[in-house]
This record gives sequence, structure tokens and C-alpha cells, in this order.
Amino acid sequence: MGSSEFAPTIPSAKVSGLFIYPIKSCRGISLSHVPLTPAGLRWDRQWVVVNSQGRACTQRVDPKLALVEVQLPTDALLEDYQPTHDCYMVLKAPGMQPLKICLSKQHEVTDAVTVWEWTGSALDEGAEASRWFSDYLGKPCQLVRFNTASEVRQVDPDYVGSKHHTYFSDGYRFLLLSKESLDALNELLKEPMLINRFRPNILVEGCDPYSEDLWTEIKISSFSFLGVKLCSRCKVPTINQETGIAGSEPSETLMKTRSGKVIRPNAKNKNKVYFGQNMVWNRMESSVKGSGNIIKVGDPVYVLGKVSSAAEAAA
Repeated sequence: MGSSEFAPTIPSAKVSGLFIYPIKSCRGISLSHVPLTPAGLRWDRQWVVVNSQGRACTQRVDPKLALVEVQLPTDALLEDYQPTHDCYMVLKAPGMQPLKICLSKQHEVTDAVTVWEWTGSALDEGAEASRWFSDYLGKPCQLVRFNTASEVRQVDPDYVGSKHHTYFSDGYRFLLLSKESLDALNELLKEPMLINRFRPNILVEGCDPYSEDLWTEIKISSFSFLGVKLCSRCKVPTINQETGIAGSEPSETLMKTRSGKVIRPNAKNKNKVYFGQNMVWNRMESSVKGSGNIIKVGDPVYVLGKVSSAAEAAA
């Protein structure tokens, strides 16, 4: 089935959770509402910890990052919020004193920061932040912020064209999952897992398990999103986000039930496992109402276009 010619009037699901991860690979924040921006949900992956070579530190190598708690000012989620000199992001971690990061300071620029295929300049959060993360991870580190003044990091243009960009996310602006998909997976696991293992931005509920695999265009409230590609999963979901300790699940179960070999038998990447849908905001098709660019828990989700099976989905 291709795109629907007419917009449906009955929702297929609703938003049941919203999550941002201000520092890449650190603990997320669960929200009731959040502004949409051209690069994703506001504050999402605007910072990254890098090693002495400028490469991003992630839970794949440094699972202790899962235990770094991030707090933003309560008014930081207002659409017109502009931080002042006394606005701070506060970081906490086991065995560490809290670290305050000023949200409006002037930064020194640091060059050659690398996240996957992208290398560019970023804004150094200073010596105190460097010491804090270096002490915590036991190696020289630096906390940097995306340099929006001079840098643009495109998402993969092979999938969605060149006009979409992101900050320090792995690849795309939004990751969407359904509660039903998590429930279906948990029925197969000896120990059920929390949604934080999978680090989505948008959690929906009210649809069939894995139906988000098929969505090529959806509307959340008045905002249009395009399904870009299925999300192939790495080691991170095997890391318990409360302890920072890795195990074998859910990778073992996903390999049996959600590998390319199982759900996309005629495509490449048979040994990848898929869970969730990468999405971008289709701003040109979104009708902004009086509430501005705010997405909220409880917002209806309308499916405007879909494919007939995961085998037909981009991945």
C-alpha cells in the first residue's frame, strides 16, 4: 500500500512519551512537551563528550555514560526560551560532585570533532567540564557543544535528500518506537526491558506491534514527519541504563526475530537487527497552529503513507 490520497481522520496511535538526550550517550530526560526545531527536539544531542583525538565517546566504549544524569532549567522547554548568564545545565554521576554548565557562555572553538562520518568544529565547555569527564571516564576528555554558527551536519542524503540536518545524533533527527513493539519484545525476554534501553525520541501507543516499520509519512498533531529508514541497532540496547552493565539481550532475541534475514530476506544487511523508525520533520507540510512548534504527550498520530511490509521499507 502506498501513500494515502486522503488524510485520515481517525488516529492510528497517540504520543505516550517524549525523550531528549542533551549529551550524546548520557541519560535521557522524559518530557510532557518539547519544542520542535529544524535539527530535532530542542536540546537533543547538542553536546557530546570527545576523547583526546576529538572522537565522540559513546556507551559502546564507555557504558558509564549511561549513569550521567542531565538536568535542564524548568523553563528551557518554552518555545521562546533564551538562556541568560545564570541558566545552567546540571550534570550528576556516581562519585562525582555536580557540574554546572552555563547555557549562555561565550565559548572557545575547538576543531576536528568527529561523530561517525562527520568532522567539524565545536564549542568547548571549558577546563572544569573536561576535568569532570576525564576523572569520571578515566581518560582525557572534553565536553563540546554543537557549533550552530558555522557548522551543518546533514543526515544521510541517500535516504532523504540534502535539506535535513542534525546535531550529534547517530544519524537522524528523530527515532520513533511504539509501546506495542516494546511489549512484543518483552514477551520474548526472560527479563523485561525499559524503553530507555532503546533511546527513542518519540514513543507512541495504540497501534499494532512493529507497525511503525511501515510508516513513510505520519502526522503528529499538525506536524508532518517522514519515515526515513528502519533503525539498525548497535550494542547500546544491551547496556542496563540503571547500572551501566552490558549483557547479551536484547541483541540475541532481536537477531532471532528482527534481523534483516528474518524481516527483509531479499535485502542486504541480513545480520543487522532493526527496532524503531528513523524520521525527519517535514516542515513544508506541517501546519503550525497557535501553540507553535510544540509536540506533546497525548498528541494524535495519523498515518498518511505506508508500505505493505518491512521488506519494502528503507533500511
